[in-house]
Amino acid sequence: MARRTAQPVQPPPSRPFPLGAVADVGGVRFSVFSHHAQALELLLYDSADDDRPTRTIPLDRHLDRTGDYWHLRVPGLAPGQLYAWRAQGVVDPTRGLRFDGDKVLLDPYGRAVAVPVDYRRAAGAMPGANHAHAFKSVVTDTGRYDWEGDRPLRRPFTQTVIYELHVRGFTRHTSSGVPPQRRGTYAGLVDKIPYLVDLGITAVELMPVFQFDAQDAPPGLTNHWGYSPVSFFAPHAGYAAARQPLAVLDEFRDMVKALHRAGIEVILDVVYNHTAEGGEGGPTFGLRGLDDAVYYLHDEAGRYANYSGTGNTLASHHAVVRRLIVDSLHYWVQVMHVDGFRFDLAAILSRDESGAPLAGAPVLWDIETDPRLAGTKLIAEAWDAGGLYQVGRFAGERWKEWNGRFRDDVRSFVRGDSGVVPALADRLLGSPDLYAARPREPAQSINFVTSHDGFTLEDLVSYERKHNAANREGNRDGTDDNRSWNCGVEGPTDDPGVQALRARQARNLLAITVLSLGTPMLLMGDEMRRTQHGNNNAYCQDNEIGWLDWRLLDRDPGLHRFVKGLIRLRFLRESVRTDHHLTLAELMAHAHVQLHGVRLDSPDTAAESHSLALTASSLSGDLLMHFALNAWWHPLEFDLPVLPDWATSGWRRVIDTARPAPDDLCEIDGAEQVTGASHRVQPRSVVMLAAGRAAAG
Repeated sequence: MARRTAQPVQPPPSRPFPLGAVADVGGVRFSVFSHHAQALELLLYDSADDDRPTRTIPLDRHLDRTGDYWHLRVPGLAPGQLYAWRAQGVVDPTRGLRFDGDKVLLDPYGRAVAVPVDYRRAAGAMPGANHAHAFKSVVTDTGRYDWEGDRPLRRPFTQTVIYELHVRGFTRHTSSGVPPQRRGTYAGLVDKIPYLVDLGITAVELMPVFQFDAQDAPPGLTNHWGYSPVSFFAPHAGYAAARQPLAVLDEFRDMVKALHRAGIEVILDVVYNHTAEGGEGGPTFGLRGLDDAVYYLHDEAGRYANYSGTGNTLASHHAVVRRLIVDSLHYWVQVMHVDGFRFDLAAILSRDESGAPLAGAPVLWDIETDPRLAGTKLIAEAWDAGGLYQVGRFAGERWKEWNGRFRDDVRSFVRGDSGVVPALADRLLGSPDLYAARPREPAQSINFVTSHDGFTLEDLVSYERKHNAANREGNRDGTDDNRSWNCGVEGPTDDPGVQALRARQARNLLAITVLSLGTPMLLMGDEMRRTQHGNNNAYCQDNEIGWLDWRLLDRDPGLHRFVKGLIRLRFLRESVRTDHHLTLAELMAHAHVQLHGVRLDSPDTAAESHSLALTASSLSGDLLMHFALNAWWHPLEFDLPVLPDWATSGWRRVIDTARPAPDDLCEIDGAEQVTGASHRVQPRSVVMLAAGRAAAG
């Protein structure tokens, strides 16, 4: 029988898919989209600081183009290779065509980014070549990482407590206890996982970790928050202790794996509404130079639409941009193992080519129905900078929403505003006025009173006006609608009465947030009274204003204990463990919720009312909870419900924010018993009573 001669393995031919740079045996395949480009070149570099490419490869528009996809295979390349694109085409801004044949362009699908030591944002906006000062993409091989069996946790929202944090700001301060080389990094966050576990949170919501332009800030300042993306696939290199581009990917994945091992989910704050390229006169980093007319929204004169407030708006209605967004989500879930996403200014994604909102925006339904994203947490910031506000009516069935109404109404009530008791009742009960009309689960509302955008909790009870002079914008930036109250003195004070009132107000806000129906979200450092000194828009403060000072744990250790106790109480509620199969309306019926005022069954909804009470039972029917909220200046006597015979423990005072620690929050079994037909609730305080069988809790 004749022997067969082994044939050499032939490398796959160049082809338009997958997009980006894919390493194979002996080479790398590249593919990029551009409809309007007339010529494309692939640029190869040895280092991020090269002032010229080591090799320039022109693509043949007849041989290396299929439809609108330009592609080629280059033998001899391997992971770690730095590359970029350069595009030639018509320059006609009135048609949205802004090609610049000198500019180094990032690959929209690049999985890693190399940042030059002398990176300059301005070089992307000025005439001429910018090789030495520009971001470069890096060829990766993401299949080499060992996940050791890790996979997303798929925790139900009803079992979720979110902690919004900034990767750098969380551990950058010298007080963090993290080794210097790891401070402000993904690795540094790993060092603090025991703290997060002890606090009781179940998910971290990381402020933007896509590679962003840190120079997109006023002169002399840094874009700290990261809402200025240049890549939708690459993790931000500046958050890595290791500086090699491929090591950044491993460090990010090490962080995700470590958080998962601790039972903590990873939610990314993602920015698919704009990029760092800004408006007219902004720098060219990638999308603008590859096909501005496709990637961005423009008016009839070719000017950028600006529904993001940052100069440009991605054209999310366009099929190519929709694919970019969905492919990016696939990558972060399948390759990087993240558990969910919070979409910045998500309402923008519902706008069509003219900027008008669509009832069934294609990209939102693409995400909603994608089988590879099934089980992934989807959270919408359901508004944009153009005035579109969709809280309570965001598209789809799976999307949860940052509930800005919860923030505003709870702040107003605790501050002592008139006319907000009816709204407060809705916020405590999962906002049925917003969500009960559709079959939504009780966790639909993401409940928060503070976030990165606005005052911290400490500043909310310490300042009545924003103090943003450090941002160098004349104090014009940041919202003026803070609904805050300084408790009598603007800013820091040694007055013990004011300090005590602020501590009480902080506890009131936290108790309402954590124990209301919905999914609670806490802001990094609120549990230790972190301050930004009245700055309510610290996006450019990569300094002690924007960092967490861990010494604050010693300032008010009772508050830290209080937050831990609130989270434990939340998970004692049987509804939190089991109600993810119930709609909001069904849960309201099963929990037998009753609203009261100071008199039973008589909620006072008058404009001058500042009090509310409610009673609810666990789904199993063996635990009763009674909440009384008093935002008035004087104590109020609240009637107590008559207990059923099975509630042999009697009413026990579990929470009383007017009492000093540790009596402000007690374990149910050890809590003081309350007798009588009524209970006095002190001014500006929240009380929770619990009753059950003798062994309840």
